[in-house]
Amino acid sequence: MRIDPICCLLIFAVAAWRGHAAEEKPEPPKLVETFLGKYCHECHDSSVQKGDRDFEKFALPLKSVPELIDARDIIDQLTLKEMPPKKADQPSDSERLAMIRTLREATTTAYGKLESTGSRTVMRRLSSREYENTLAALFGRRVDTLGLTADFPKEKTSQHIDTIGKSLVTSGFLVDQYFHSANKLVEARLGKPTIEPKTWHFNSHFVQYEELSGSHKAAFDYRYLNLYEQPNTDTRQGGYGHIEDFKQGVPVAGLYDLEVEAQAMHRDTHYDPKIFGIDFSEPFIMGVVPGDVTKGHIHYPQPIEPLLASSVVPDDKPSVLKFRVWLEAGQTPRFIFPNGPYESRASVIQVNQRYKDEFKGKTKNADVSRTVLLQEGKLPHIRISDIKIHGPVREKGGSVEEIAIFGKEGFNADRALEQLYAFAEKAYRRPINDSDREPIRALYVKRQAEKHTPRQAALDAVKLILCSPSFLYFSEITEESEKRLNPYDLATRLSYGLWALPPDDQLLAAAKSGKLTQDDELKKQIVRMIADERISGFVNGFLDSWLGLRDLGSQPPPRETNRAYYAEDLPASMRNEARIFFTDLLKNNASIMQFIHADHSFVDKKLAKVYDLPEKDKLRLKDGFQKVSLKGNNHRGGLLGMAAILTVSANGVETSPVMRGVWVTENILGIPPPPPPDVVPAIDTDVTGATSIRDRLEKHRADPTCAECHRKIDPLGFSLENFDPTGRWRVNYPKPKDPKKPAPKVDPSGEFPSGEVYTDFNSFKKILLNTRSDLLSRHLIRQTLAYTSGRQMELADDILIDQLQEKVRTQGLGLRTLLTECLMSDIFRSR
Repeated sequence: MRIDPICCLLIFAVAAWRGHAAEEKPEPPKLVETFLGKYCHECHDSSVQKGDRDFEKFALPLKSVPELIDARDIIDQLTLKEMPPKKADQPSDSERLAMIRTLREATTTAYGKLESTGSRTVMRRLSSREYENTLAALFGRRVDTLGLTADFPKEKTSQHIDTIGKSLVTSGFLVDQYFHSANKLVEARLGKPTIEPKTWHFNSHFVQYEELSGSHKAAFDYRYLNLYEQPNTDTRQGGYGHIEDFKQGVPVAGLYDLEVEAQAMHRDTHYDPKIFGIDFSEPFIMGVVPGDVTKGHIHYPQPIEPLLASSVVPDDKPSVLKFRVWLEAGQTPRFIFPNGPYESRASVIQVNQRYKDEFKGKTKNADVSRTVLLQEGKLPHIRISDIKIHGPVREKGGSVEEIAIFGKEGFNADRALEQLYAFAEKAYRRPINDSDREPIRALYVKRQAEKHTPRQAALDAVKLILCSPSFLYFSEITEESEKRLNPYDLATRLSYGLWALPPDDQLLAAAKSGKLTQDDELKKQIVRMIADERISGFVNGFLDSWLGLRDLGSQPPPRETNRAYYAEDLPASMRNEARIFFTDLLKNNASIMQFIHADHSFVDKKLAKVYDLPEKDKLRLKDGFQKVSLKGNNHRGGLLGMAAILTVSANGVETSPVMRGVWVTENILGIPPPPPPDVVPAIDTDVTGATSIRDRLEKHRADPTCAECHRKIDPLGFSLENFDPTGRWRVNYPKPKDPKKPAPKVDPSGEFPSGEVYTDFNSFKKILLNTRSDLLSRHLIRQTLAYTSGRQMELADDILIDQLQEKVRTQGLGLRTLLTECLMSDIFRSR
């Protein structure tokens, strides 16, 4: 059982009080003045100000927000025993506890007197991802094939969170983009002409990428469309297979049936698998993505190419694979080989070098041409020989979009305004009033007066609704005099907080009845929504914000030394491990301490290989992610042993205890380090003779301007040095360029400023569990409240956060408990 450090201090303080009961207790201002003068002013007075801290004028009572911040900082440092520094005189436990208690009481008193920024959420708009999610929900079908937000400005985040109202600004350019997107969506899905289904058939003239075109003409006369590599490569040779005679794409948006005759060729090749970077024990997979010849090179990646469908390709003979996919007008299907060879050009060169003797007598040149390799060799690939496209497929009862917008009967001119008002109520996520109805009615009438058909007038009104602030913003209808949210406003905040989607019918019914603001009903809805699969909206968005997974892949490693990272699309597997692990803790209400250490995780075949787990020889790609035991595994367990965290906290090329230490203190402990001084020297200054990052940091810390922060940051990063930039375990750093010098050995040991010593990754995690778990729980509560309420937490919120932390702690620190208590709190339920 873990002993809370504050509880220990209380025990010592009680003992000290019994021994000195007769002594007079000093007044709070005098106690603080004496403590600071005795233990702090030597380093933090007006003349020294180590770490940019000046406590010489600090005194009670607290009269300003900066003083509140200083008080909270002192409390944190004393609680962690990081101040005074280890080599300085130390206060007794009773002195430390008395100081902490006095400052806590002082901050509580000051909260009630100081005016905060309002502890109120700035009315915010939908983020780009919430915008697309909402349109997909309203229209009843995926909209990612349209690229509606492709030209939107990049979202600004606040401390990595993308739901903070203050950061979600709306520029004139963005407003213009909203108009373009609304027009594009409505016209593509509801304004398209009605055409009869048609069939297109292709079994020849399969022209390939330029570099392959000549050899394919010579070898096959363009009879086959071959896929030679995965799409994520540098050279782009055979990663995308298009239909040369169908580059114009489909005439209208709709569902289209594809019949593709294909065969996996030479999965049993005798060529060395290392040439291709491919796992030949796995069946070949073919995927379908959209392509648009007007949006870029048809053989290259394009901005809009979500995976539409995929299938295993049989080996033994050509087989017909059937897909039903959604294509927008002008889009043509393209075929990809997701688990294919890493690079076609490099593969051909290596086969040429290593196996050219097999082609003696079949070529006149010293090198084997690609044509001969295609005809006589055993290059692994997918061969497509026949393609049929049929559509648009008629949907029974009308299109999904027609029903979603106008109802089961479809558009009815006699009931057009009634239908538009009903849609506006869904879009605005609340009952509408006369001021909402009037612009809709006026535009509908105006368009008809301008000789537009009733349907087109209605479509223009739908566009108006989708550009309304009531749709784009969380437009509160709570009375200004009320602090707590109106039921409909609460339903919207809850639904976007947990699902990143608009409220469903059950939640709106609870809002309509007025019961949602009651504790029992609110908790009932929270429990229901957490159990729903749509909770992935919270999991994905929150982890992108809290752990920075949004940036995973933004600093990729060099391709030449990290082939598997690209060949196996490891970032996707890394991200999924963290998401599935978080979801499992949430569903089972497991302790949040498992974020620090857990005896299990969830891996697919790719990650099992990265982690060198026994399951690497048992799992298949089709098995997806499986729960695996990590008992006895000192290299993994918890967030800090996950490749996603270890990759996002590195720069792709090398590791840095500073970079990873900052990540740990910010994201696990919730203590952002102070910014470095303006004149801080670079870490590589004066490093002659240094053999490792630890040596370089020792030289760096010799500079007094750097030592203060690095003594706190570096110990949090040294423990992770056993992991390379993509999270693989190592015991040595890479070999230096000088072949005579050995690879430096990794030293994962360290010492916290508070004196705790660890020898490796495992003992480091134990220290975090035993001495800093309260920091994790508090930070997780703050992040959850910020993400779901749409505002950063302020000093005025600290009392409620303290109460929440105690509630969660007494209930066992379950993740579901933490989330539920946050959503039941006054902070979340208030404006």
